[in-house]
Amino acid sequence: MKNYTTTLFFLIATYAYSQVGIFDNTSDVGKPKNAGSMQYDSISQVYNLKGGGYNVWFNRDEMQFAYRKISGNFILTANFAFGDMGKDPHRKIGWMVRPSLDEAAPHVSATQHADGLTVLQWRVLRGAYMRDPQDEIFPPKRNYTILQLEREGKKMTMRGAHVGEPLQEIGSYMAENMPDTVLAGLFICAHDADDMASAKAWNVRIDRPVPENYNTTKDGWIGCRMEIMDVFTGERKVIKENKGRFEAPNWMPDGKRLLFNENGSLWTMPIEGGTPEKLNTGAMDRNNNDHVISFDGKMLGISHHRTGLNGGGSTVYVLPLTGGEPKLLTEKTPSYLHGWNPNNKEVAYVANRNGKNYDIYTMNIKGGEEVNVSNITTGHVDGPEYAPDGKYIYYNGSQTGTMQIWLMKPDGSSKEQLTFDEYNNWFPHISPDGKWLLMISFPTTIDSGAHPSYKRVTLRLMPLTTGGGIKTIAYMYGGQGTINVPSWSPDSKKIAFVSNSEKY
Repeated sequence: MKNYTTTLFFLIATYAYSQVGIFDNTSDVGKPKNAGSMQYDSISQVYNLKGGGYNVWFNRDEMQFAYRKISGNFILTANFAFGDMGKDPHRKIGWMVRPSLDEAAPHVSATQHADGLTVLQWRVLRGAYMRDPQDEIFPPKRNYTILQLEREGKKMTMRGAHVGEPLQEIGSYMAENMPDTVLAGLFICAHDADDMASAKAWNVRIDRPVPENYNTTKDGWIGCRMEIMDVFTGERKVIKENKGRFEAPNWMPDGKRLLFNENGSLWTMPIEGGTPEKLNTGAMDRNNNDHVISFDGKMLGISHHRTGLNGGGSTVYVLPLTGGEPKLLTEKTPSYLHGWNPNNKEVAYVANRNGKNYDIYTMNIKGGEEVNVSNITTGHVDGPEYAPDGKYIYYNGSQTGTMQIWLMKPDGSSKEQLTFDEYNNWFPHISPDGKWLLMISFPTTIDSGAHPSYKRVTLRLMPLTTGGGIKTIAYMYGGQGTINVPSWSPDSKKIAFVSNSEKY
């Protein structure tokens, strides 16, 4: 019994040490004089790195490495910051991809140095001397906080960004000798055999991209993550993850739970994560990702795909937030709900009534005629949402060629374009305090009238009362279902959203 207990304790301890967040293991490479470590804080989801090592350069490496085995294409993204340990200005952190833990193995690394030098570096063959794109004619020192390393076939591309800015390509390399299955992860090196460096990494994500022609209807969903983000610190936490499909989290009025859709039903879940609870929506069991809570927190509007009546399609209903049998509002289809009037008496939705354009409509929840308030003749509009004071409806429209954010008065007058950039911007969500506008931005390689899932997108924040530019606050793989509904916490400090990737 004693030997069994000792063996069991050893196995448990070894497993606990080996599992580091999303990584399979952590190890020193090259036997540095001072052994390193990698600790994962499961509450903050921050990785704390310590590493020794003479260098990651020449024909061999010494460093600390947290890694997982992965094949095929992938995107590695994280925020990095050096700690208070380490003296050498060339101590380094970043992402690394290599076939093994052999100190002389070929590798590709997206590297941030303590003095600000940010560069893509590689070793072509085992034991070969390291190279970088400039052959030691280094780029300007940038002090990037966000680093990304993507593999697409044999091509490795490094990108970087300062907080609030879009990712910029730093360099690329055709890693012809890199095998399909590699070890990918975080590394740290002191650049001094007698020293020790420290750093932290957060918002650490490994995403599995899909082909450009990937169709979720035909090919299925390979995974989703529910995330919560503090928009002012930039810290993100994953609270739910699986290989199925769930979408569009609303923040419940008490600030303690989220509401989201999955498999045609609506569910609530604690913001810390946990077991979801199904919300009673009566006979409505084909609910999509357009569910919105009234400003007074008493009512819920939903879009449900019904069959039969008027040919079926998406239809708007309302019901108590506590659950119950929904009341039908829109006889005509398709109709997709997006906003409540702060007076809690009207809803705003997009609908196609002429077979050509989607317009923004409003309707009293007690019934009556729907009112077309956008009356567009070209392009596409979507995502109508009232300002908290009820003075404006914000929406996205493509009347100028790309999808941009607009506003208008509730009667449709005084239309004004708010964004004028190179992105296709969708689904404006106004913070409860009325100070901020959140949007999801697609590249212009995607049609302005489409918002598919599994795309390289960003979440961006626009000030409404203080002036200043739009800031990028999150980089992800996502799109459809990420923030289709109002996503702000009641205190206007956090947002909830869904990113798309295979579960690791």
